[in-house]
Amino acid sequence: MSKKTRLAVVMDPISEIKFAKDTTLGMLLAAQARGWSLHYLEQADLRLRDGVAEGRARALEVRADASDWYSLGAAAVEPLGAFDVILMRKDPPFDTEFIYTSYILERAEIAGALVVNRARGLRDFNEKVATAWFPQCCAPTLVTRDMDEMTAFAKLHGKIVCKPLHSMGGRSIFVLEPGDKNARVVYENLTQDGSHFAIVQKYLPDIVQGGDARVLLIDGEPVPYALARIPSATDHRGNLAAGAQGVGRPLSERDRWLCQQIGPAMSAAGMLFVGLDVIGGYVTEINVTSPTGARELDKQFKLDVGDMLMAAIERALVRRGR
Repeated sequence: MSKKTRLAVVMDPISEIKFAKDTTLGMLLAAQARGWSLHYLEQADLRLRDGVAEGRARALEVRADASDWYSLGAAAVEPLGAFDVILMRKDPPFDTEFIYTSYILERAEIAGALVVNRARGLRDFNEKVATAWFPQCCAPTLVTRDMDEMTAFAKLHGKIVCKPLHSMGGRSIFVLEPGDKNARVVYENLTQDGSHFAIVQKYLPDIVQGGDARVLLIDGEPVPYALARIPSATDHRGNLAAGAQGVGRPLSERDRWLCQQIGPAMSAAGMLFVGLDVIGGYVTEINVTSPTGARELDKQFKLDVGDMLMAAIERALVRRGR
């Protein structure tokens, strides 16, 4: 590209990341290796002033050093549209603050920045509910506030998984066996006594041996390996944050079919980096906010997923004439 690319990242505090696993750090290392200039913001650094998206940004340098992985420069306010790329890597919860942040980033898009992932897509594709657009890829699923409907779903399918719509990392995920006397309490908890939507899905026993596989899409195309997250012996959740073990494997034919079904829609919506959660050949979530798993795949298969994403971003910038 003819000029030095300026990349800003919006993320949780970089001082608190897990160096060995953090996918955002992998992205930043890849961007810096390309000679791009990096700039750092947290959610509180963003603002709208007379319709202009602005941010209190600090120059950022990153290093592949587990004891000293970043340096920050002095803060300076500038229009977010002045950046070529903005990586939105703020973790859920997907709450009203997250939505307000997406409005600010959408104004940055209008001013010319490429936001990854696109702000409108972050609002449109709730990670649990988005599976409804691809029912051919999914196991039986119900989104409801009605606790009696949840009870009927459990009676129909036996063992089920219940979870909130706004969280991540395995938080507040419940597995209920047939006849579980805690079921009503779980439904009350998740729906806040019927006032909030929650999701219930048929339990897929393949998770015990095959794990909850994270399949990464870059501009609609799959990384050729998946990270199967195998639950520990003392937990049912296939989440690394909940103690699952990450075991890489090549994509299966079924994985590739799922990517063909979902990838083009993600790309068309500006979702350049997406994680599909696949259990037993069925998609259970479509992660668009801050998908992870890249660093583990890098180590196991000598990949550089961050650089693959930067290459896709560079192509997108060329198409936009930036």
